[in-house]
Amino acid sequence: MVKPNKKFITILDNERLIKQLIAELVLQPRINAIEWSKITKQTPNIKIGYPGQHLASLITGMTGERTGARGNDLIDGSEVKSCSRIDQLDICKKCGLSVARLEQECSHCSSKEIDRKNDSKWLFTIRNENDLKVLVSVDRVMLIIGDYPNFESGDFETLRFQAFEIWPREGRHKRFAEIMTNYYNKIYLSHRKQSPDNTPAPKNFWPYSYQFFISNPIRTFLCIVENANTKPKIRIEKFVNPEDDRSKIESERMPIEVVNDVELKKLVAKMDQSELNRITTKKIALKEAKKMPLKTLRGFIESVPEDIRAYLGLRDTDKISTSKAQYSRRKNS
Repeated sequence: MVKPNKKFITILDNERLIKQLIAELVLQPRINAIEWSKITKQTPNIKIGYPGQHLASLITGMTGERTGARGNDLIDGSEVKSCSRIDQLDICKKCGLSVARLEQECSHCSSKEIDRKNDSKWLFTIRNENDLKVLVSVDRVMLIIGDYPNFESGDFETLRFQAFEIWPREGRHKRFAEIMTNYYNKIYLSHRKQSPDNTPAPKNFWPYSYQFFISNPIRTFLCIVENANTKPKIRIEKFVNPEDDRSKIESERMPIEVVNDVELKKLVAKMDQSELNRITTKKIALKEAKKMPLKTLRGFIESVPEDIRAYLGLRDTDKISTSKAQYSRRKNS
């Protein structure tokens, strides 16, 4: 049973407090920063780290332990990770310099060809066996993210805040523990052996990626903010009660775009007719699906639910990366 411990749930009136927190700790400071950035030309990006911890407490109904980065994030031992794709710095495609998210053109060369960034991710630092043991043995990992639901259409007035839960000790979420274990054993230790003086980069856990969906994340909170840059209107669209049994909640479905051709072939080979019927938008005979070009088959599938994607394994994560070199400032002439 994936059910939070009721004895730790002490914060009530959660939805009202969540709206108040987002308004006071995230939105209003951001609006102030946007106004100041017009003068200072600095980014209005408000880091979501500690606001994310506060939000996690209100969503779960559990307090923290006032330990900062050194202790439990929530009183029940849950691990909380936050990332924000809101107000990321963008890059001018012409001159390569930074462009603020709300700028319509590059302030350096006036080009309107802007590479809009949407790649912030959760970071897991695992530097020894104990770090790994703690991470894969906690009851719950909570993932908080702030982003733009309409990013592709260039709508930067609408924001979205979400919370997902992964319970590493539960069989349902075993892939998460495997991913973190593989990172430590295959990447971290391998890199330390090759380059003892360099610190390997933390484990990147990308929102909406294959690794994310294969871990069967359960969304427990969804909030949309309209007119976020001027007069924010907060609308909570999903809130799972803190004491509810998570095992009864469906995890996020994996979009078919995330599944590569090799994996799609594997799914078709392992599924039976009833399973195929559940994921296709029209009835297709299994024998026909196995012969169908993958591009055509994709047109009939929108997403893959948890029980069917259980046929899939992990992808190769042996690529080694290192922490960035020491930061150096660009010199203006």
